[in-house]
Amino acid sequence: MAKKIDCYIKLQIKAGEAKPSPPIGPALGQRGVNIMGFCKEFNAATQEVEKGTPLPTIITVYSDKSFSFITKQPPATFYIKKALNLKSGSKAPGKDSVGQITRAQLEQIATDKMKDLNANDLVSAAKIIEGSARSMGLKIVEG
Repeated sequence: MAKKIDCYIKLQIKAGEAKPSPPIGPALGQRGVNIMGFCKEFNAATQEVEKGTPLPTIITVYSDKSFSFITKQPPATFYIKKALNLKSGSKAPGKDSVGQITRAQLEQIATDKMKDLNANDLVSAAKIIEGSARSMGLKIVEG
């Protein structure tokens, strides 16, 4: 028989850096989950990913206080910043530009992130990533 699900907890945790401090500790502690057990399991599962990469994580807490978790791909903005070596996006998107990104770079990011995007093909996925790039204050160039 399947376990009864108590709740889902959505957090963004850096790969290999899960600690019992906020936001992980309070989120899991109020549900009675073993915080150190989660931290050790998460860090072991993400040791192959570059340390410090933010990973959206969905933690399923069951009624017997056990848990399971799923990690997703890093946010599109993380990939964009990494591709262009940016510290942050524009403070005034639409007015100030912080750089340029090519369509080839957008397609590469879309390919990496495809399984987490709500798109049927690469062109649609690239348009989603393009929207994220524009909201960061980047100009889209052909190439």
